[in-house]
Amino acid sequence: MSAKAVTGAGESLLRNKFFQTILLSNVLLQIGIWVRNFAILMYVTDKTNQDPFAISLMGFVEFLPIFVFSFIGGTFADRWKPRLTMIWCDFLSAISVFVVLITLVYGSWHMVYLATFVSAILSQFSQPSAMKLFKQHIPAEQLQSSMAMFQSLIAIFMVIGPSLGVISYQKFGIEISIGVMGVAFLLSAVVLFRIPRDREVERTEAMVERRFKQDLKDGLMYVWRSPVLKSLGGVFALAGTAVGIAQTLGLFIVLERLGQPKEFLQYLMMVNGIAMLVGGGAVMVIAKKVSPQKLLALGILLNSLCMVGTGLSTSVPLTLGLQFMAGLGFPLIHIGISTIILQWSEESFVGRVNGVLNPMFMGMMVIMTLVAGQLKLVFPLVGIYSVAGLFMFLGLLLLIPLFKHKPLIVQSEG
Repeated sequence: MSAKAVTGAGESLLRNKFFQTILLSNVLLQIGIWVRNFAILMYVTDKTNQDPFAISLMGFVEFLPIFVFSFIGGTFADRWKPRLTMIWCDFLSAISVFVVLITLVYGSWHMVYLATFVSAILSQFSQPSAMKLFKQHIPAEQLQSSMAMFQSLIAIFMVIGPSLGVISYQKFGIEISIGVMGVAFLLSAVVLFRIPRDREVERTEAMVERRFKQDLKDGLMYVWRSPVLKSLGGVFALAGTAVGIAQTLGLFIVLERLGQPKEFLQYLMMVNGIAMLVGGGAVMVIAKKVSPQKLLALGILLNSLCMVGTGLSTSVPLTLGLQFMAGLGFPLIHIGISTIILQWSEESFVGRVNGVLNPMFMGMMVIMTLVAGQLKLVFPLVGIYSVAGLFMFLGLLLLIPLFKHKPLIVQSEG
């Protein structure tokens, strides 16, 4: 595809009122999320004199809701109106943040965990609703390009977000930082009112009375009956296993394999984030030429090789190069997965499909986060990272039979 065609496709997307709104909303949410993650982390570190348990608890309250509430949130997202669901989630996140701010002013600093916990829960209802709206308002041929632009925005904040949170805390303190979070979530809720109103769905008496448990069961069966989605679930589980190991032990790569101080880890993250931005732009160029299955496979292959290489490397330039290559692969994985879910799921099941697949990734990642530390006591880093890369490669093998499949849903209605 020529640069002119790519520019045209991008301009066409940016003229879409829904896409304009969802991008602006996401900018505000990313500001709130990164200020939340790093300002609160810095605050807890100072408040507890670097207590490892208090610091690790931040990760726990952030990731546990993703694992526990993803399926529930996805099911409700299919029952509720997606636009209103997103607005209410952002509004309630803002309210919870302001409640935390009030309690913080009066001396209960432990409440900072609540801000992370509540917004992480609400995101499990908001995110699948956003996917449903993409299905409704973005033409099928532009889905992959829209996911690429969305991923590029996230990559930008992966580069600047940590600094944003740290600077906010150091310059203004925790109270102002939490206030910024609340205002960002509130503005996001206001911005979302620009999205066209939700469709009115005619509900029969049987639909109203249908039990929540039945919806859960239907979502599981829908994924199980689809060879594409079922294989994607296996890929999620294997990728979660590999990522859980690699993320947890990254600090030991810096200390033991590279012989650098622990602060050097931020440079690996920065290189990774810059590469993600480049990768997201590259997907926009090849979006219409490459199927999402092949995008996903390429991203997994890159990450598999880079995990093994990172474990073996004792060279700083080589490890930085491998982190850059892994960063290029991450958008391919994210965009490929998102596009496959949208193209192979009926609109009424998008939320539940997300709810079934995400816990497979998060569950394995959380388990391996807990197990990786114990593995480190028994096995060398080279062996552990090689096994992580092997798990990624097994995910690639699961994808090979899917290359022949064509999307079941060619074009969303409306």
